[in-house]
Amino acid sequence: MERSFSCCGCGHTIVFIDKQAPSAGKSQIGLTSELRQLMVLRQVPKKDWGLPSGRAIAFAHSLIVPAGKHVGKPLRLAKPQIEFIRDVYNPRDKDGQRKRRQAVFSVARRNGKTLLAAVIILLHLVGPFKKPNSVIASAATTRKQASIVYRFVARMVKMNVVLAKRLKVVDSTKHVTHRRDGSFYSAIAAEAGGQFGEGLDLVVYDELSQAKNALLYDVLMTSLGAQVEPLMMIISTQAPADDHILSELIDYGLKIRAGEIEDDTFTVHLYAAESGCKLLDEREWKKANPALGDYRDIGEFRAAMKRAEKVPSLENRLRNLYLNQRVQAKAPFLSPNVWVRGAKPTVEDLLYDGRPVYGGLDLSARTDLSAFVMAVEDDESNIHLVPRIWTPGDTLDERGLRDRAPYRVWADKGFLIPVPGQVLDYDFLAADVGELSSTIPFANVNYDMWRIDVLKQSFARLGVDVPLSPFGQGYKSMSPAIEAFEELAVQGKLFHGGHPVLRWCISNAVIDSDAAGNRKLTKAKSFGRIDAGVAAVMAVAACRLRTEAELDVANLVA
Repeated sequence: MERSFSCCGCGHTIVFIDKQAPSAGKSQIGLTSELRQLMVLRQVPKKDWGLPSGRAIAFAHSLIVPAGKHVGKPLRLAKPQIEFIRDVYNPRDKDGQRKRRQAVFSVARRNGKTLLAAVIILLHLVGPFKKPNSVIASAATTRKQASIVYRFVARMVKMNVVLAKRLKVVDSTKHVTHRRDGSFYSAIAAEAGGQFGEGLDLVVYDELSQAKNALLYDVLMTSLGAQVEPLMMIISTQAPADDHILSELIDYGLKIRAGEIEDDTFTVHLYAAESGCKLLDEREWKKANPALGDYRDIGEFRAAMKRAEKVPSLENRLRNLYLNQRVQAKAPFLSPNVWVRGAKPTVEDLLYDGRPVYGGLDLSARTDLSAFVMAVEDDESNIHLVPRIWTPGDTLDERGLRDRAPYRVWADKGFLIPVPGQVLDYDFLAADVGELSSTIPFANVNYDMWRIDVLKQSFARLGVDVPLSPFGQGYKSMSPAIEAFEELAVQGKLFHGGHPVLRWCISNAVIDSDAAGNRKLTKAKSFGRIDAGVAAVMAVAACRLRTEAELDVANLVA
């Protein structure tokens, strides 16, 4: 099978000869002699020859820099840009389709972010990743920001003879259309309002950190949903706050990199100085500014940082924009290096050998996660946690996209229990708990009051008898429970077997404190779920704090 693309700088059509079907993670594409010459001419690293990244780099290096310090010169991608392109486009599934569906590239300002955004747009509009009749958008918070990316794209087209013949630039509407088919690119802004329909193939969101809310992001993600190989690219400096949508996405990507979450559809490349570094530490500058001394003028940078050291009111702004740091931070409940101490296999047989078993029950809205976590103590005083986590089965993919979590993967591996339907059937939950209680000697189950009345009705209807105790979610009840949970986790005596959903919920939780220093759990992010984490804390409290089971008067009435 032959594949071809145009190297637009010279107008040549280069043909790839597929020797065999592509396999996951590795291309099997052969190279013609003409293509080898092109790769050398365009200064493509040899390791990329024959890979999707090689085609992308060759195409990018046929373009002209449209603005800035190197305006009018042949474009040459920097090392971080090349690494990002490799990570996004090279991983493939068994059918040869691109695995990545979302990608974040975060770096300090003036490091070629807009240039990279324009290159990616052209790669999909007219380059090697073009599809017929594709719809591409660049998004930004303001009209001004949206126009910046558009101008880069338009100038690149106008400065290249071959591109100018194939693409029509319409400045009045900020559109670029392909003359041979229905493909087109447009720039959109959140402040402009309007409707953004379904069917987008590629979205490049420029400076998401400036967004006041996640509305446009969510709309665009929905618009990508129906496509075969959709791609959301986010190219931005970090947002100042932890609870911003961009911070949530970066944190999610970092958890994937750390092995805390499995999701090969998402990747993040973050270039940032270490938190709390000194303003004048030039080694830290380079971490956030890989283009320092190239695209980024080091003299201006040095002068700005010296001013910030003398004028404290400038510090946070420059830490954010120049060092790509967040300046508003929240403390996590447990750090990953503490949580991993309990990633030892749980012994579920302990649930059935006659020793007392305790539980924590946290119900959600019927469209989210609900969790029942069992806790049992072994002979060495270790606590083994065994979760049962339910979620509606018919909306796994939709909610996985919303929550940035691999629900489908977790369900397939048995870590989530998909309940048939679009909402949770509490009879299903009650029957599941009832089946467990028929063989497990529950001593006490702490529960959050939210929706418990509905579940109790299901228990009564199905004849399920479980010893229940209400457990408040405020500072008074949660503070000693958190302390007991933390102590076990720090000592490595809280065994959870690395359960990925429980780990995710724990990582989404932060501590909220009152004036007296009492603590409770709250969500760090708008999309993150903490239900299983809360259930686990209540289960440990039932086990270690020995709260009394609720006396159900109905059981005493003949």
